[in-house]
Amino acid sequence: MPDLEQLQRNLRERGFECSYFPTAKEAADYLDGKIDGCTVGMGGSMTIQQMGLMDRLPKHNDFRSHWAGGTWADSEGTQVYLCSVNGLAETGEIVNIDGSGNRVAATIYGHQELYLVVGINKITPDYESALWRARNIAAPRNAQRLGVDTPCAKMGDRCYDCRSPQRICRALTVLWEKPRAIGRAEVVLVGEELGL
Repeated sequence: MPDLEQLQRNLRERGFECSYFPTAKEAADYLDGKIDGCTVGMGGSMTIQQMGLMDRLPKHNDFRSHWAGGTWADSEGTQVYLCSVNGLAETGEIVNIDGSGNRVAATIYGHQELYLVVGINKITPDYESALWRARNIAAPRNAQRLGVDTPCAKMGDRCYDCRSPQRICRALTVLWEKPRAIGRAEVVLVGEELGL
């Protein structure tokens, strides 16, 4: 079990606000109440989808996502951006891998508010293990989900650092601190497994 108190302290020292909810429902209720009357962008996120926020937020926000019939560019310049992460170290580093770059770019620039929602399954002890998780757990599972023709999708066991034309691992970001070009950034921790 991760040390959630230490993790929250480490995130706050790095400039992130932090909240914790035991269940996905409580976290979804919190975000649904907090994000209201805004333009909201979302990157591809099984976590956000599993929480039901793709159904709830559009009822009282201008919701934009390529998963909701839009394009990757639709979520650029929105007031709020919402996504998850591939790995979160207890030491505070936040790791994401992306294929198109829209999701990782949105976590570092251009939004008044950023919410990173993280299920307990994505928390690791340190930076090296968060990076390992992103590459060897999240990426193969996402490749399988997307049905791409890559070694990790076929084998499902690890990253092969392939050169496949369908490779989904094309950009990596590590947030060591809250980016300056993001107004407010909050990591929402959930005490349940969410996402891949």
